[in-house]
Amino acid sequence: MPGKSQVHNVDIELSVVLGRCSMPMQQLLRMGRGAVIPLDTNETDELWILAGGHPIARGEITIQGDRLCITVTEPADVHEFNAAA
Repeated sequence: MPGKSQVHNVDIELSVVLGRCSMPMQQLLRMGRGAVIPLDTNETDELWILAGGHPIARGEITIQGDRLCITVTEPADVHEFNAAA
């Protein structure tokens, strides 16, 4: 169809941020199998959903069969995401 936008045919990479942390490089290099990385989130905190590296929504982990999934709960607040960085 002439004039119809092709934007609906574009794939974009989605990623989910569980949390963040800051640590010295020396500590990171010493980590091995079984190492625990503490994140700045709690069990009940919502996750960040990113599209092309930009925050678009918040969500929570759900399980469907044997797959982990994310349920979208609200639009992202970009200022909140940047403040947490």
